[in-house]
Amino acid sequence: MIFHILTIFPEFFRGPFEHGVLGKAVEAGTVTIKIHNLRDWTHDRHKTVDDRPFGGGEGMVLKPEPLFQAVESIFPGRSGCGSDEARQVLLTSAQGRLFHQAAARRLSQAAELLIVCGRYEGVDERFAEQQCDEELSIGDFVLSGGELAAMVIVDSVSRLLPGVLGNEASSVHESFTAGLLDCPHWTRPADFRGW
Repeated sequence: MIFHILTIFPEFFRGPFEHGVLGKAVEAGTVTIKIHNLRDWTHDRHKTVDDRPFGGGEGMVLKPEPLFQAVESIFPGRSGCGSDEARQVLLTSAQGRLFHQAAARRLSQAAELLIVCGRYEGVDERFAEQQCDEELSIGDFVLSGGELAAMVIVDSVSRLLPGVLGNEASSVHESFTAGLLDCPHWTRPADFRGW
């Protein structure tokens, strides 16, 4: 599977995808992660990606022009929401639908995912409506940006892909999905400090 991440902070992703199960999957070529800088699709000398919202209010909003151009460049020929099941565009947002294990399983069926990292007060609504297949939140809280959420989505979807985990049954019989969250686990030694 190929993951594309569209962000204004590409350096944010240096390191986290190089370790553990995900790092091994990238090294083996089972998973490919491509980081794209949204500023590469701007046309002014300041590489402006945001502007004040119409009608006032606090904060800034990501502009539609670079967002549309980025998606059209990364996924050429794609014609908007719902137009391509194999290539999905996701937007990380505090107002999005809650991301959960069933969503991770569904997304693991795609060939490519483009995760757009929301920032500031959000994105121009025209982009969300016309280009994004899903708007996802990783919890009922607000983050400074969508980069952490993108990492969570990449990790949780990747581990469901064939060949990523050492034992294929691990993703089927996990404590979360098997309803074993309240079951304690032990390891050796059998007796540790009298317990």
